[in-house]
Amino acid sequence: MASRADALDAAISNVIARIQEVTASPKPNYSLDGEDYSWGDYLQVLTDNLLALEQARQRAEAPFEVRSYGA
Repeated sequence: MASRADALDAAISNVIARIQEVTASPKPNYSLDGEDYSWGDYLQVLTDNLLALEQARQRAEAPFEVRSYGA
């Protein structure tokens, strides 16, 4: 069974591959038959997802320290 970190690594790889596909042949935003296609927004969503996944990956196995101060 894959660990949480392994699952996050796989998701990160998938998002990176999709970003590479989208940026390899960029498309403009356009409307067709009343449907809007916003490739720039799609790329932004992918980028935001990648950032969130990378942050989750860092939290998955990184050591952390909790500090508290008393009065």
